[in-house]
Amino acid sequence: FASTDPPQFEKLAATSLAGNPDATTVNIEDPGETPKHQPGPPRGSGREEDDELLGNDDSDKTELLAGQKKSSPFWTFEYYQTFFDVDTYQVFDRIKGSLLPIPGKNFVRLYIRSNPDLYGPFWICATLVFAIAISGNLSNFLIHLGEKTYHYVPEFRKVSIAATIIYAYAWLVPLALWGFLMWRNSKVMNIVSYSFLEIVCVYGYSLFIYIPTAILWIIPQKAVRWILVMIALGISGSVLSMTFWPAVREDNRRVALATIVTIVLLHMLLSVGCLAYFFDAPEMDHLPTTTATLNQTVAAAKSS
Repeated sequence: FASTDPPQFEKLAATSLAGNPDATTVNIEDPGETPKHQPGPPRGSGREEDDELLGNDDSDKTELLAGQKKSSPFWTFEYYQTFFDVDTYQVFDRIKGSLLPIPGKNFVRLYIRSNPDLYGPFWICATLVFAIAISGNLSNFLIHLGEKTYHYVPEFRKVSIAATIIYAYAWLVPLALWGFLMWRNSKVMNIVSYSFLEIVCVYGYSLFIYIPTAILWIIPQKAVRWILVMIALGISGSVLSMTFWPAVREDNRRVALATIVTIVLLHMLLSVGCLAYFFDAPEMDHLPTTTATLNQTVAAAKSS
């Protein structure tokens, strides 16, 4: 039998494939060679769920995008311009996600991780500041409307007080939480930390629900106000707890629960404190007028 020449065999195979593109080819390897790629063991469903919640599958892509976006030095305008590189559709989509939290879905992975921004959180906080200050003044005016001893004076100091409270909460609490997650990440290997910008985004967008709530707080009924604050607290608190629970649940059970409870309590302190200071204690605003009127009455009685 004549041996087949390898070049002629390759030409014959190429001709056959060209004539029949749908033909199936079989790769015959040397038994002594090791395959270059072998499929690994299937991943467990629990680990896939963790990656889905924490976004571990996109971590390499996120780091690459972050490196591309923040390549400019921090003292240049271009460096900070990247934090506001977001369109209207993304902002509205993130606002919608903060108003309709979905159980089992991570807010950071669904809306933030691809392009974290400061545009939405900044303007949400600014709008909330003016909504609380203006609504507080209007509420004070409506409650005492018709009282002869009450003289309405606009209180512009409420704007500065509301700005201090809202922006301090939206920046200092995320900074403390980011530092805590980084510290726990050095203690427990399974802890996944969010970036500081991602945490600021979560807190900023979670405050959007308080803008319509602050406007409705003008209604001079304490029961209605407290119902509104409980609804807003439930929605925004759910966004925060469902976002940060997957990041701490691999930690010690007590530490994880204490972290979530602390996050919710600080959020509750903000909402209840704003309601109590700006809306539920308006009688303190006209206390000097009432005191002056009382002193005039006492002086008139003594002179008579």
